[in-house]
Amino acid sequence: MSTPFSNHVSLPQEAKTQLVDTLNSMLATTSDLRSQVKQAHWNIKGPQFVARHELFDNLAAKLLGYADVIAERAATLGGYATGTVRQSAEHSKLPEYDVRAVDGKHHIKALVDRYSEYTRLIRHAVNQAEKVDDPATEDVYTEILRGTELDMWFLESHLNV
Repeated sequence: MSTPFSNHVSLPQEAKTQLVDTLNSMLATTSDLRSQVKQAHWNIKGPQFVARHELFDNLAAKLLGYADVIAERAATLGGYATGTVRQSAEHSKLPEYDVRAVDGKHHIKALVDRYSEYTRLIRHAVNQAEKVDDPATEDVYTEILRGTELDMWFLESHLNV
């Protein structure tokens, strides 16, 4: 049921099905990461509050854009994008956010850990798209990887002081 809609994208049906399955998994994980970043945004306390509060909001906005691109690629391949909050919670590959996080360093460490896992998953998705010879999906993931690694660097910079 991963690719219920016919289309003229010149890939074998099996490849499209595999790609849509991974795209939906990454959609869930991206949406979950966004919600975890917003959790940090809403609950941050302590020194550098304003800078970190704004940083988290910017990161969440980027993730929302990535989720949209991922969902639209799934639809382009004939798939049905599964991106509700419940679907994301069920299929995300990230651990649950630590609700005890309050101070800035605790939030940043939790987010760096999640970004690290997320970029690992994106790298795997890049490799899958390459194996089925889909440079368009590979490009989607590569752009997301480039952006999230940059964002992870911004987060890590707060830990190296």
